[in-house]
Amino acid sequence: MDYQNKLVLAPMVRVGTLSFRMLAAEYGADITYGEEIIDHKLVKCERRTNVAFGTTEFVEKGTDNVVFSTCEEEKNRVVFQMGTSDAVRALKAAEIVCKDVATVDINMGCPKAFSIQGGMGAALLSKPELIHDILATLKRNLDVPVTCKIRLLKSPADTVELARRIEKLGVPALAVHGRKIADRPRDPAKWDEIADVVAALSIPVIANGDVLEYDDFSRIKAATGAASVMVARGAMWNASIFSPKGKSHWEDVKKKYLRKSILWNNDVKSTKYTIKEMIAHHSCLELPEGKSINKADTLEDLARLYDLEDYFWTVKNVGPLTNDLPHVL
Repeated sequence: MDYQNKLVLAPMVRVGTLSFRMLAAEYGADITYGEEIIDHKLVKCERRTNVAFGTTEFVEKGTDNVVFSTCEEEKNRVVFQMGTSDAVRALKAAEIVCKDVATVDINMGCPKAFSIQGGMGAALLSKPELIHDILATLKRNLDVPVTCKIRLLKSPADTVELARRIEKLGVPALAVHGRKIADRPRDPAKWDEIADVVAALSIPVIANGDVLEYDDFSRIKAATGAASVMVARGAMWNASIFSPKGKSHWEDVKKKYLRKSILWNNDVKSTKYTIKEMIAHHSCLELPEGKSINKADTLEDLARLYDLEDYFWTVKNVGPLTNDLPHVL
């Protein structure tokens, strides 16, 4: 994968499913990260082909629980991000999915208690030997590129030192979120400290943090010297942030996202969560729309709410021809 001058969709739990990744790509995202999947969960999965929806699914054995879903159309740009704290288990999990994705990425930046208490995410930042073990094991045994995404450490010097250690392991790129573990989204991202990492490395750095408008792509690149730019919240609130033509109205983006969710059979809980995040940012969840979403139990319920019943049933009836739906409709 080429990491120069790319617009990148960040990994976002419950948001970065296939339907949202395809939406972001349609608007202009070059690389799309899936939501973080924990290795413990993936090793319990088996690979299945869903002919009706044209997808490859990784389903928890003995259940209908789809843990990760992808399709041929995104194979060259999708990044599978994994949460792990063990090299052997990480390899076992990665081997299950690696033939269906472009890259495997290790999450070393999530500050949430669940990740840190499990020794994953940002907990890895203080364990350089474990980082070495995980990345070296994956790189030695996988045929796809292996990357990672980190946060800033306590001092710029510490961040640079860790980044250099990671670079020496042969990763093709490094994503850096310009916040520390204790920082929150309301705290400004430290673009200057990302610039320190860029200056110290020879591999491409993907800069992440406070990219909320299309113009921010060029601003953060100029400020940091990064090869590419990653966006999270800005894309969640309006995926058309990737479009050089300018943003579409969020209501139109929301409806297009729901169509993608129907088209790719997205989990209804993830679909509701993402739509509610859009509404909460632009409007108010206490209005009738938000209350109706809470009551929806299925994608069909959501389709009915947004006058997409005909589309829903067309998808159901077309079956294996779902990839032709843009033409059909």
